[in-house]
Amino acid sequence: MPQTKTSWDWEISSKTSYWGASLGEMWSFRHLLAGLVKRNFLLKYQQTILGPFWILFPPLLTLVTYVVVFGKFVGIPTGTLPPVLFYFAGIILWSFFSDSFTGTATTFRDNVHLFSKVYFPRLVVPLSVISTQLYNFGIQLMMLLALVLYYWLFQDLTIPIGIGILWFPVAVVTTAVLALGMGLFFSVLTAKYRDMGYLISLGVRLFLYVTPVIYPLASVPEQVRWVVQLNPLTPVFELFRLSLLGEGTVSPVALLYSILFTAAFFSVSLMWFNKQGDKLIDIV
Repeated sequence: MPQTKTSWDWEISSKTSYWGASLGEMWSFRHLLAGLVKRNFLLKYQQTILGPFWILFPPLLTLVTYVVVFGKFVGIPTGTLPPVLFYFAGIILWSFFSDSFTGTATTFRDNVHLFSKVYFPRLVVPLSVISTQLYNFGIQLMMLLALVLYYWLFQDLTIPIGIGILWFPVAVVTTAVLALGMGLFFSVLTAKYRDMGYLISLGVRLFLYVTPVIYPLASVPEQVRWVVQLNPLTPVFELFRLSLLGEGTVSPVALLYSILFTAAFFSVSLMWFNKQGDKLIDIV
């Protein structure tokens, strides 16, 4: 009798690919993604006294420190913006980037017990980290908007409202994609070399000082400004403040450089992550 060809939805094999799972396969695991986001949230805030308030407490404590140290003692200028708004805008965007990056950079090391027992697209785990941090960022953003409203009502703050607000999602998406790309790239390295975990922790701290979080780009001396401008996050942070607070130094060329760098780095990192993903399980 002639044999009939068996058809199936997807197949698990030892072959690896630079392209990873298809969009259709990723969509079929959307419920797993939602479950991982819920798990991340519960594991972090369950059995804590303050609960989700911890999303706001660290950036508020950091804000007080920045205002006292850099605003009062050091005297770093913040332009025409109140130091509270200037610093808090930088703090929440930096927290979003750093937490997303460090959270995805240890994907294989932290989830080897899960990857070795059940199959699903490895990219689901990094996406769950980014989604969790995006949720936290949204809550912190509401706090920033409340501060803006207070300064507008009681401190005579003038914030131009126009089409510039449309650049806000560009700044957030670019930050998220760059953090994800860097996380995917270093997740392969942390799986092979445990030392990378220490280097990432140190690198994030140093990276903060070449990112306009505690200072505006306009205040950087001309002779060293190029160092800060090489950082692809610099135009993004300036654009973020410009879109929400109406003040920031960003040019079309700098913004294009940041977007193109982010897109290229993310593409390379994603392909490397897909190619190495299944091979790393035996190493970790």
